[in-house]
Amino acid sequence: MTEEAVKKPARVVVADDQTVVREGIVMLLGLLPGIEVVGAAGDGDEAVRLVAELAPDVVLMDLRMPRCDGVEATRRIRAEHPGTQVVVLTTFADDASLFPALRAGARGYLTKDAGGDEIVRAVESVLSGDAGLSPSIQRRLLERLSDPEPQPSAGPDESPDGLTARETEVLVLIAEGLTNQEIARKLHVSTATVKTHINNLFAKTGLKDRAQAVRYAYGKGLVRPPAG
Repeated sequence: MTEEAVKKPARVVVADDQTVVREGIVMLLGLLPGIEVVGAAGDGDEAVRLVAELAPDVVLMDLRMPRCDGVEATRRIRAEHPGTQVVVLTTFADDASLFPALRAGARGYLTKDAGGDEIVRAVESVLSGDAGLSPSIQRRLLERLSDPEPQPSAGPDESPDGLTARETEVLVLIAEGLTNQEIARKLHVSTATVKTHINNLFAKTGLKDRAQAVRYAYGKGLVRPPAG
């Protein structure tokens, strides 16, 4: 009986906004030992809803999705449903994608060229309490930890007034003169998500408008005045 319980397949939800990719991942997972796909979502909001409904063991999460991106969905899932682990499965392995996802609570991070055995290992790893990272991602993390690069505009007040990393990022982009639409495109999120971040950061800092936000960002050293 105990052995049977150990061999019980991991219940997985797949979240990816591209139908062909999502269906392909579901089909691949259906062929892998130890995995049972219980749901598929087309965006982050749907992923959060399915987790609440189905209580899966793991979500395989794409990052760049409309309405609610993978980072925000991961943050919500880990906050609201801590029994569900998140493994990112994305095309992107750059620092701008990797570190926000890990900070949001993802325990695994794979790129979409990962093989089936690598996905199984990642799922098993996060369920046993370990990190499910591909070798290339592990190397990137080690390089970053062993040789940290100073942030050009960061100081001791990088995230003042309780701002999250994403709210600080939005604030910096406002100070650089980007519109909500431009910020949404740059961060690969919806304009509604950008507005939510702006409302949150305004509430935390007591700012009333974008002009005050620009002055605040410069005053906190988040943005440097142009040289010359």
